[in-house]
Amino acid sequence: MARKSTMESAKRIRKSVASKKATRDALKNIIMNRSIDATERFAAQLKLAAMPRTSSATRIRNRCMVTGRARGVYRKFNISRIMLREMAAEGLVPGVRKASW
Repeated sequence: MARKSTMESAKRIRKSVASKKATRDALKNIIMNRSIDATERFAAQLKLAAMPRTSSATRIRNRCMVTGRARGVYRKFNISRIMLREMAAEGLVPGVRKASW
C-alpha cells in the first residue's frame, strides 16, 4: 500500500490540473496560432512557463484507487492488476470472470 502522503499528493496534482486546464489551453492556442504576432505569442509562452509545474497534465500519475499502487493500473477500472484479480475472483467487478478451461 502506498503512503498516504503520496496518494494525497496525487489528488492535489489532479485538482491543480483541473483548475488550471482552461488557462493552459487558452495560452497554448495563442502560442500555436501563427496568425498572431510573434511578440504576443512569446508573451503567452512566458505566462505558460510561469504557471506551476503541477498544473501540467503530464504530471498526473495513474494510481490504484484501492491501494495507491502506481504500476500496473488498468485505466478502465482505475485499479491495479493485483486488486483486479482479487476483486474479479470475488465477483466484485461487473462483467469480469476468471477464465477456466
